[in-house]
Amino acid sequence: MLNSKKILITGGTGSFGNAFVKTVLERYTPSRLMIYSRDEHKQFEMQADPLLQKHEEIMRYFIGDVRDLPRLEMAMEGVDIVVHAAALKQVPTAEYNPFEAVKTNILGAQNVIDASLKKGVKRVVALSTDKAAAPINLYGATKLASDKLFVAANNYRGLRAISFSVVRYGNVMGSRGSVIPYFLKEKSRGVLPITDPRMTRFNITLSQGVDLVLFALENAWGGEIFVPKIPSYRITDVAEAIGPECKKQVVGIRPGEKIHEEMITHADSFYTVDLGKYYAILPPVPLWNKIDFLKHFNAVPVPEEFSYNSGSNKDFLTVNEIRALIKSEFGV
Repeated sequence: MLNSKKILITGGTGSFGNAFVKTVLERYTPSRLMIYSRDEHKQFEMQADPLLQKHEEIMRYFIGDVRDLPRLEMAMEGVDIVVHAAALKQVPTAEYNPFEAVKTNILGAQNVIDASLKKGVKRVVALSTDKAAAPINLYGATKLASDKLFVAANNYRGLRAISFSVVRYGNVMGSRGSVIPYFLKEKSRGVLPITDPRMTRFNITLSQGVDLVLFALENAWGGEIFVPKIPSYRITDVAEAIGPECKKQVVGIRPGEKIHEEMITHADSFYTVDLGKYYAILPPVPLWNKIDFLKHFNAVPVPEEFSYNSGSNKDFLTVNEIRALIKSEFGV
């Protein structure tokens, strides 16, 4: 699927973008990998990576913002595949700067869609978040709107041979601004701040996130939101795994935070099917035959009123499992 293809990653200098590029270079032989992002310093650091230097003949780096449609169109010239990872994703930042989040996460998403349609891109996969399901903060609301835009884009593609799909997953272990790097940093102070002892979150590694995107690129029919089956963790267990000797100080939840996260809501259950390793929320009005889809993937509809919630998840990481994952991901 990715061999001999030109691939563009928006927000390509982020944690996901770095992991995605390295995985693609290790597994496939694309004709070009294009990084599209706003930060020249991060691009400079990325270009210094030995693996990327080894493939510098196919690497391209574009300074640009997804808010800038003409720049996106220029960058997508001749591109086959787009992975849309650019976003303003910090919850407190979005709450304090709401329209900036709207401009990047919603208007930027539409720009990616419009540029992809205009430039003849064949496949587009957009990254979403568990916070987009029944959102209570602005970041989640903007990502829900983005998800809706990408799903609906399939409806007006006309005769173009293009598909749009979405991947939605939980907190990425080790991503910038996530709790585990923060706790590792705070450990030396002897105090770990706990927002609420009841809090749970889904957990996914970067490599699992990359595999989900690759699955979507290989298998999407258009309009699906793919959701991985992943474990949850309790925030208290993460604190215990990182700093058993530390004081656990309850500081209260931040504005826009949930006690538990959700990736599939009760309302989504009517359109959700079980693919085995993943779930897929199907578009309400697909452009393809649903029966054919179920047969092709050997998929089964989930029960009505099903939901996928980090608090009621059947799979929870233990303290020792969290500690082992941290050691494998961070080397500590």
